[in-house]
Amino acid sequence: MGWFVYGAIGWNVVISLTDWSGLGQPLYDSFDLGMYRDLLSDPSFKVAARNQVVLMISFTVAALGLGLLLAIMIDQNIRFENTFRTVYLLPMALSFVVTAIFWSWLYNADIGLINQALETVGLGAVALDWLGNPRTKLAAIIVALTWQFSGYCMIVYLAALRAIPNEHYEAAKVDGASTFRMYWRVIVPQLRSATTSATVVLMVFALKAFDFIFVMFGDTPGPSADILSVMMFREAFSRSNWAYGSAVATVLFLLALAIVVPYLYTQHKRGDL
Repeated sequence: MGWFVYGAIGWNVVISLTDWSGLGQPLYDSFDLGMYRDLLSDPSFKVAARNQVVLMISFTVAALGLGLLLAIMIDQNIRFENTFRTVYLLPMALSFVVTAIFWSWLYNADIGLINQALETVGLGAVALDWLGNPRTKLAAIIVALTWQFSGYCMIVYLAALRAIPNEHYEAAKVDGASTFRMYWRVIVPQLRSATTSATVVLMVFALKAFDFIFVMFGDTPGPSADILSVMMFREAFSRSNWAYGSAVATVLFLLALAIVVPYLYTQHKRGDL
């Protein structure tokens, strides 16, 4: 672990301080922050960073909301509960590559199931080239990722819901609270720990969405769907700007630390680690 993971991360940071193009040996005798200065002035980096933030926030909120709704529905002692749980959780077992191929078929402008369904119900005017229209590319990615990870959120919330004593539900009903108010005022606030844990996992997965976007669009998804991991691959492997790609990778690593470290610190302070 020290050599192949943390050693590689450290070497990546060192490379980002050079001007190595991938050919020959990198020069370690002079280090500077030139690549990071170039990043800050690079319009494509700003676009990719903006898309990354939008993807993380939108995907996380949507997956949490849908997962909570599914968990509440399944928590009502419905029939075939195990079947529903399996169906909703199954997409989580799929790789990003499989999910990307599956949704590429659904989004296909000519033969995709989504557009065909819209035409069947008389909404053909709403049918779009979902993956070709810059206005819908990122939204299409968010919907697909939400479908894949909402089942995970459902399992996390379902476990948290069933850890809440029945007395809390009964007390809310005795006080005359409606079902919506009971969940909003009494139950959901007790799911804070589950929400925090799921949020960290979802945000980290959003940072790792490279293979999903790469399968759909290659390494040039366009400004409307470009994210940092795709930009890193493009700069390092397609353009041989290894030092520049390493700088983007370092920014990604720092983003991951910014998400995970506060969570781990909070868990440590609470005695959960």
